[in-house]
Amino acid sequence: MQKRALVKTLGLTFGAVLMTACASNSDVAEGDELKPLDAAQETAAEVETKGVEAQAVAGEQVDAAANEAQAALMDVTVFYFDFDNTTIKADSKNSLIAHSQYLAANSSARVVLEGHADERGTVEYNLALGERRAISVSRFLQANGAAASQIETVSFGEERPALMGHNDDSWSQNRRVEIKYQSR
Repeated sequence: MQKRALVKTLGLTFGAVLMTACASNSDVAEGDELKPLDAAQETAAEVETKGVEAQAVAGEQVDAAANEAQAALMDVTVFYFDFDNTTIKADSKNSLIAHSQYLAANSSARVVLEGHADERGTVEYNLALGERRAISVSRFLQANGAAASQIETVSFGEERPALMGHNDDSWSQNRRVEIKYQSR
């Protein structure tokens, strides 16, 4: 998107320079010999060229920064939930959007969403809660561009805790959905 805007800007700038160069007030007849540019005209042409080059470099830097930001968001693969809740937290949404954009751009990519719960509650309840959490993330990814065929959900309930413990810190780390990319 930004690259397209940069190309348009560069095109318009080049067009304006070309129109300015072609619009001459001097009377030059066909067959007249053209005079070489004087030093001031050469300097002006160099400044215009350097300005265009600087814009191209700036555009490349913007693209590189955007790619780095996207990669940083993609590094987040674990998303946490509040107690007895399947609502995606606001601080997780940017990373999930980055994952959905990656999936949308790479149709052969596949993910498994592993839903987890803490140890409180029955085994059956926690399996169902882990599944609802994974489905919640799946729906979010699909709403932001990923295809349903790229996503598989599985629930482990309380069976695979991230932290062993019987306190709020451990429980908060165990209430999660993990995104696992599958290789073919």
